[in-house]
Amino acid sequence: MVRTAATSTRKKSPRKERSSSRPTRVAARAGGKKPIDLYYWPTPNGWKITIMLEECGLPYSMIPVNIPKGDQFKPQFLAISPNNRMPAIVDHDGPGGKRISIFESGAILQYLGRKTGKFYPKDERTRVDVEQWLFWQMANLGPKAGEANHFRNYAAERLPYAIERFGNEMNRIYGVMNRRLQDREFLAGKYSIADIACIGWASRAERHGHDLSAFANVRRWLATVLARPPVKRGLAVKVDAAFHVDMKDPNVRAVLFNQRAR
Repeated sequence: MVRTAATSTRKKSPRKERSSSRPTRVAARAGGKKPIDLYYWPTPNGWKITIMLEECGLPYSMIPVNIPKGDQFKPQFLAISPNNRMPAIVDHDGPGGKRISIFESGAILQYLGRKTGKFYPKDERTRVDVEQWLFWQMANLGPKAGEANHFRNYAAERLPYAIERFGNEMNRIYGVMNRRLQDREFLAGKYSIADIACIGWASRAERHGHDLSAFANVRRWLATVLARPPVKRGLAVKVDAAFHVDMKDPNVRAVLFNQRAR
């Protein structure tokens, strides 16, 4: 399927343009160029890229990577993402008009920001500020929230130490974010890829066992970004198979957890 937030081969009703929370589907990208291939599964990391693509109005073709079934270990996917993780993209209209593949969500956000000139400032001082908070998400919010989620919701046995350890770390991380947002609307001045990187994880805080009631600035920020129509559309990109995964299935667990080098 091919989607775009801003480019379509049809005229849209004024009532629905950009206000819908559902991604728009089109037959082809304007100008005859191919849409970006997005290798995707509906997770906080996957949502980073659907949100960015929707924000930038870039048409994209969503290719599901069924991680519970092990699609991430297939040779054709490893050729694009050697770390066997999604998301990844293939831009057929890359630098010099040539195809380029990119893995790692932070690198993809930076690439799309440079490609479109959106949400990634050109001024060096401002760009460094954005990058600090993008990398903060990559090194802190995402990994620690993932561990907290695992031990709370997926571990084979309840381990109080692990739950407390990562619960406390997430409390610290949201405290850092809350202080940062005390005197600003977004993490690095204007809305940027730093904010986009954090949306999926922060929106799942309750599922991960974290109460944001003590972090008023984070809650205000979250309400602001979740109200953006492109964010709604990005979060609405679903994969039907994702809702039929039995996390107690030993075959699924063997694929998702405790993988070793191959």
